[in-house]
Amino acid sequence: MDDEPQIMTGEQVAQLLHVSPRTIEDWRQTNAGPPFRRMGKHVRYLRREVLAWFEGLSQDA
Repeated sequence: MDDEPQIMTGEQVAQLLHVSPRTIEDWRQTNAGPPFRRMGKHVRYLRREVLAWFEGLSQDA
């Protein structure tokens, strides 16, 4: 079974995508990044959705 977490924090997403946590926060605030979910004040991402979002990016961007 995959040892990677399936539910991720913004910091984990930042590490996965090799960007800063601030970039993830900016993307979330502008709806420019991967889909996320709120659990009260906590924000979480599903790994498969982050990877699908990344795969869907244009290679020219």
